[in-house]
Amino acid sequence: MEPTISDAAFWITAGAIFVLLILSGFFSGSETALTAASRGKLRTAADKGNKGAERALKITEDNERLIGSVLLGNNVVNILATSLATAVLTQLFGQNGVAAATLIMTLLVLIFAEVLPKTFAITYPESVAARVAAPIGAVVLIFSPVVTAVRYLVRGVLFLFGVRTDPDSHILAVREEIAGALSLGHSEGIVEKEDRDRILGALDLNDRTVEEVMLHRSGIEMVDAALPPEEILEKILTSQYTRLPLFKGEQENIVGVIHAKDLLRAMQKLMSGGQTKGLKEFDVMRVAMEPYFIPETTTLGEQMRNFLKRKTHFALVVDEYGGLEGLITLEDILEEIVGEIADEFDEHEEGQIEPTSDGAYIVDGGMTIRDLNRAHDWNLPDEEANTVAGLVIHEAQLIPVAGQVFSFHGFRFEVLEKAQNRIATLKIRKL
Repeated sequence: MEPTISDAAFWITAGAIFVLLILSGFFSGSETALTAASRGKLRTAADKGNKGAERALKITEDNERLIGSVLLGNNVVNILATSLATAVLTQLFGQNGVAAATLIMTLLVLIFAEVLPKTFAITYPESVAARVAAPIGAVVLIFSPVVTAVRYLVRGVLFLFGVRTDPDSHILAVREEIAGALSLGHSEGIVEKEDRDRILGALDLNDRTVEEVMLHRSGIEMVDAALPPEEILEKILTSQYTRLPLFKGEQENIVGVIHAKDLLRAMQKLMSGGQTKGLKEFDVMRVAMEPYFIPETTTLGEQMRNFLKRKTHFALVVDEYGGLEGLITLEDILEEIVGEIADEFDEHEEGQIEPTSDGAYIVDGGMTIRDLNRAHDWNLPDEEANTVAGLVIHEAQLIPVAGQVFSFHGFRFEVLEKAQNRIATLKIRKL
């Protein structure tokens, strides 16, 4: 006897399909909410006593197990609902029941079990995540053995094809999530370029080394400690810097760092004591500070902490052989976050980029690629070179002469001036 719409079995089956669709929508919405919810907002809610947010944070720590359990539950209820619908409609309509079940269940699952719950969940991700955390936690606990077995099976299959997976990796990396949100906000006009650059600059400190931002040794202003005191005083007073390295014999042999204030205090003490004649016998090393050396591989984040701990702003950078590479100050690190910090003495910071009438830019060869990218929102690579001149030499694989033109990374580079073997000025135009 074929079932009819008035049969109790038909309505029981229809009711079971309805319940299964609700469960499918619950699983779909929960997956979307738990993966889209901001962990920062959940942490804030948890700190205020929200137990649901606290549970949501806990179950999202292992995203692979969470998503595996939710997908398993979602697929089970979807397949079961489709099977029941196919069985009932086949008895009602014969062979046409399969096509009817496919069409009806596709529409029902798409609308009520996928689009609708996911739209609601993405609209209120943190609120939904906090509410569904408890039942989803139970699902994860129940399905955990099956998900673990599936996880190892998948990794084994991938291993056979040469794909290596990190068992401790997370689906969402915090830094990439923040960077992506900032880039999206900037493209939509919500986040200002300066704010985006500052936050990304702070995030990059632990990924960049002092070698990338230091002042190269060729540009360091030094004072010979063997010079007469009058000449040392004159050099320090005419310098734009307040701290200068002292060397003896050769510039690689740094023996101290002199601060202009310390020198002036010593000079004032001599003059107030009526010992102006003793200036000739004054030893600058008495007021010099001990030089602070750091390896070139130190990260900017670590070095900033070291500066704060040592209560100093000045360090000399050396390579693996102990040779002087350059110097770095606390200001150099802060400039990676807030941009250039210039004062009335920073003449070298001016005129590094000058626009031309044809849409190109005249750029100082010693300008860092990172500063150029930040100034114009460009994406020139800085993995192989720190400066614009270094990038041109790296790509050209030679030291170019004035007038040579190169095109790479979507830009046209023309060498305008050279100073010995150094590229002094370039003209850059985006292709």
